[in-house]
Amino acid sequence: MQATLIARAAALGLLAAAGASHAVSFTQGDVTLDINGTVNGFYVNREATSTTNATGAETKLSTSSISNGLLPGWINFIATAKAGGQDVKAHFGFAPGIDNNSTIVGLPNAGSAYTQIDTRNLYFQVGNESWGSVKFGRDIGLFGQNIVLSDMTLLGVGGTSNAAVPFNTTFGMIGHGYMYTGFQPQITYTTAKTGGFQAAAGIFQPSTYAGDEAKTPALQAMASLDWAGAAPGKVWTGLVQQSTSCSTTACANHAFSAQGVELGAKAGVGGLEGVIYTFSGKGLGQSTIGAQFLNGGDAAGNRTDSKGQFVQLTYKLGDTKLGLNYGKNTDKDGAIGLGKEISRKAYTVGAYHTLNKFITLVGEVNQEKQDSSTTTDKVRTISLGGVMFF
Repeated sequence: MQATLIARAAALGLLAAAGASHAVSFTQGDVTLDINGTVNGFYVNREATSTTNATGAETKLSTSSISNGLLPGWINFIATAKAGGQDVKAHFGFAPGIDNNSTIVGLPNAGSAYTQIDTRNLYFQVGNESWGSVKFGRDIGLFGQNIVLSDMTLLGVGGTSNAAVPFNTTFGMIGHGYMYTGFQPQITYTTAKTGGFQAAAGIFQPSTYAGDEAKTPALQAMASLDWAGAAPGKVWTGLVQQSTSCSTTACANHAFSAQGVELGAKAGVGGLEGVIYTFSGKGLGQSTIGAQFLNGGDAAGNRTDSKGQFVQLTYKLGDTKLGLNYGKNTDKDGAIGLGKEISRKAYTVGAYHTLNKFITLVGEVNQEKQDSSTTTDKVRTISLGGVMFF
């Protein structure tokens, strides 16, 4: 195999990089159309226990499901051409899932959120190797991009505590060490790569996460440096910022801003690779599901503080990659309540076996724990299945 499992997920599943591999290619005149995608399915066994701190009373729930993993299904249509010395690209990416919420076995609940086709990629891009490129449309965000692409559970299931009802995806380690980047409307400039260094910055669709007025766009940026050799690796940093205001009497003339910063690194030698990451945010929202700007503060304008740490170690032995990761997020104040805190931590043990150039078989055990002022919640997830890239 020319790429690692995670690189395949990044290139074929999310297509965050420009020159992703393709399965089918057509050329007509100056335009080439590439088609690629991914499909997955897992058996998931989940046990959840919730304990009331004041009384010690417990409630337990055990479920089984046939589910997508952290990746949904994905089909990508990518048109590329050269014109006037520029590389031109258009990307349409649709991400359906296999889950349904119907009470009648075998019949999906048509029209519900569970059976929707998620349009994640819809953009065009222009540029070349000398000055970089500009992207217009909807694609993966910058802040938090590198860490989700480095999470080994991208190929599997990971955690399910925030996906207890049928969704098109699970959550991997999202909310347990990092916040989810999301796929967002944006206009982004990415520099040409020089000596392993590359940077990107853009304006993004703002969210009225703490008010009803968002007069300026959100800003995101990232920079990375990678190297080859006997111990190849990468370091990166990312930033996010957004401001909003409120016109209602509850918070008239009150300005609200959110900021976040991240720092990560990964390196490998032989079959061993390690990842370390941390982020800190103020007003970004609860990191339960990693959705930025979700409940960034309370009505009085007090911002939610969030922070997280993530570590991962994998070892590739022949066609099998073994891995262990651990992450923890902490949210406090703001939407959580002044003086209150919620912490969420999890670890995953996984095995990822390359059956052939298309199919990877996956087995994982994930354990999550959430501590709040009122309850302690634990979820154990065992998942077995596979993912196909073409």
